[in-house]
Amino acid sequence: MNRYLKVKSARAWWLGVLLALICLTPLRAAEPLPSWNDGAPKQAIIDFVAKVTAEGSADFVPQAERIAVFDNDGTLWSEQPMYFQAFFVLDRIKAMAPEHPEWETTEPYASVLKGDMSKVMEGGQAALVELVMTTHAGMTPDEFRRIVLDWVATARHPKTGRPFTRMVFQPMLELLEYLRANGFKTFIVSGGGIEFMRAWVQDVYGIPPEQVVGSSIRTKFEMRDGKPVLVRLPELNFYDDKEGKPVGINLHIGRRPIAAFGNSDGDHQMLQWTMAGDGPRFALLVHHTDAEREWAYDRDSHIGQLDKALDEARASGWSVVDMASDWGQIYPQ
Repeated sequence: MNRYLKVKSARAWWLGVLLALICLTPLRAAEPLPSWNDGAPKQAIIDFVAKVTAEGSADFVPQAERIAVFDNDGTLWSEQPMYFQAFFVLDRIKAMAPEHPEWETTEPYASVLKGDMSKVMEGGQAALVELVMTTHAGMTPDEFRRIVLDWVATARHPKTGRPFTRMVFQPMLELLEYLRANGFKTFIVSGGGIEFMRAWVQDVYGIPPEQVVGSSIRTKFEMRDGKPVLVRLPELNFYDDKEGKPVGINLHIGRRPIAAFGNSDGDHQMLQWTMAGDGPRFALLVHHTDAEREWAYDRDSHIGQLDKALDEARASGWSVVDMASDWGQIYPQ
């Protein structure tokens, strides 16, 4: 055998050895939840998922029953200094104002146009409901969806300058993916508008519109120019917050979740109802403790107040995320 053939044979032998080693070496799975710092909440999630997906174990949960529900505001994305849908309402009033010159002297519209939110708030819940109905009703669901998508594409948060859909929490995006990879079906259960969220959540969270439970206004069927359409009416249909969340889950999902994630007292009853079921259960609260990277607030906040739910979480052993210490990253890069 000449020298060239010997070298070629040696290379082939080493290549074969290398391929054999690669095939025999177990592939390491990617680390779950990489933006979560090692700690009790991360480990509790991993342990729970391992427990309910271990076939043959006493805690195994069939895939069809692996339902996980998530609040949106403050749980999947930020909610300060006010709920992001409220920014949408204010921007819509300003966009619609040229067609309504009477708003310049009519409250609460006049104060919105002047940027005087304290004056708007003096009108209480009635003023806020009027603004929501004015901006959310009078069109078809498809028309409303296009309005929301146009706003999402251009609106920016006043403090961070980020698009609102880039103020979602990276650790929670990872959690959604991790649960789905382990056979969970993920739902949003939020006090926010159901049609407002349905417009964009699939692109942002990977959650399809039919897996969104939220507050809604009445909708009616009618014929327009010989075509059937649905029209959104300025009347409240269902308010999906606090005691309404378990009701909404039962109405829209039809199964009690085995895992629930929230951040405020508005989610308290959803977590209570989830944990009251049979078999393994999991509840987690996101505690906003990071004033530097996000906001720090809980018991005294007028947005996302976390008081009674936090007490029950500590008393009942629910997981509580300390945002400042448990999350290595807040928003996507």
